[in-house]
Amino acid sequence: MENSNPSSALAFLQSSSLPMLVQEEIERLIMTGELPVGSRINESDMAARFNTSRGPVREALRSLEEAGLLRTEKNRGMFVREISFEEADEIYELREALEEVIGRRVSRAITPDGVARLKAMIDAMRVAAEAESLEQYAQLNLQFHDILLDTAGSKKLTETYQRLIKELSLFRMRALDGGGGLRVSVDEHNHIVDAIASGDADLAAKTMRQHVADSRNRMHKAMGRAEINVSTASTSSPSPSKEA
Repeated sequence: MENSNPSSALAFLQSSSLPMLVQEEIERLIMTGELPVGSRINESDMAARFNTSRGPVREALRSLEEAGLLRTEKNRGMFVREISFEEADEIYELREALEEVIGRRVSRAITPDGVARLKAMIDAMRVAAEAESLEQYAQLNLQFHDILLDTAGSKKLTETYQRLIKELSLFRMRALDGGGGLRVSVDEHNHIVDAIASGDADLAAKTMRQHVADSRNRMHKAMGRAEINVSTASTSSPSPSKEA
């Protein structure tokens, strides 16, 4: 009896973690563009790819649909979701507000080691930008913002922000790829680190919001839409930074 318990526990752990592992890998394929927008997800093909049964794949796909990355078409199956320009623009607007909150929280919680870690990420992002490696840069960009979220220390903020980022991933890839966006983006991230390191919460909040407003404008340009007045977008709410 005692001998069966460890193996039973191991079997349960393996079965319960497998759908999550499959979900993470499918999500990675979507975020990197290997599974492009509009592509159909075949359960059997995915099961064969990951050398598993269809059950964990089905469970992973349901979770990704709930996360907003997939959509189901009746009698046709499941597809990588495409969000409209209007929806993407709304998400950018929401991100502007969230980045202000993140900037303030991070500037108050960051340590010298944390600043050094962010600067190391900037160096890696600059190398990827110079190599014009869009996929590598996109992954480093996500990791940079993950560090900020971890430092901000809010579970609800992290959950909300990450869902928005995942839905925006393909739009953001197109925006970064247009008009020398990679190098410009590196400079913007460097300004963010400098603002955070200064310890000025208002400056960090303003700089992070400005970064999203600039990213939003690049998205407009990449999609052939009218550009936004960035200064207006980034100061749509009263900025307390003037008080400092």
